Amino acid sequence: MDPAHRLIERLGVAFRDRALLDRALTHSSLLQDRPDLRESNQRLEFLGDAVLQLVLTEELFRRFPQDREGVLSKRRAALANGTYLARLAREIGLDAALRFGASEEATGGRDRDSALEDAFEALIGAVYLDRGLDEARRVVLRIYRGIEERLAAVEDFENPKGRLQEIVQPLHGNQALRYEVLCIEGEDHARSYEVAVFLIDRQLGTGRGTSKKSAEEAAAREALRVLRAT
Repeated sequence: MDPAHRLIERLGVAFRDRALLDRALTHSSLLQDRPDLRESNQRLEFLGDAVLQLVLTEELFRRFPQDREGVLSKRRAALANGTYLARLAREIGLDAALRFGASEEATGGRDRDSALEDAFEALIGAVYLDRGLDEARRVVLRIYRGIEERLAAVEDFENPKGRLQEIVQPLHGNQALRYEVLCIEGEDHARSYEVAVFLIDRQLGTGRGTSKKSAEEAAAREALRVLRAT
């Protein structure tokens, strides 16, 4: 089974116009080798970006009714940044299905996040044109399955201290968390910090880092794992 067919089976979508899918999978570098091809996936990427933003905005608006605009915007950005879209593209096998020119293929184009991000958006655009918004929404949410868990994992990694504060604050208030430096090791140019985070008097986690900030973030990530396991 070819990678493109495997991709559409994984997504559970049947294209009426297979040419749209082929275009979504066509990197601009292929046009140099194939003069018969008139268009790459760049225009579909433009459309798909807008469709993806709409679907994620609608889903986050529905799932988090208490969140203000700023929080919703940050959450959408976390789920739609280039690195994350490239990760999703690899999960669904989109990287294997892309069509590159020989030079781009030889220089590692298939592994570039930028190419995968663009193709992911182009794929959503192709589904939208071929099957409409409802089907595009279904495909996006199927790819993002467990969107709350995905979002929690992203926020835990990118902003662990803020995420820990969000979880603790409703039950214990704004001042319940404190971070304490346990030890500092090494010379000035190669310091290592160990920090513990406490919920009132309960130690939730410890972490190490080359700065106080990175050690606090590591401790907060450990605390998040502890809280979710209890």
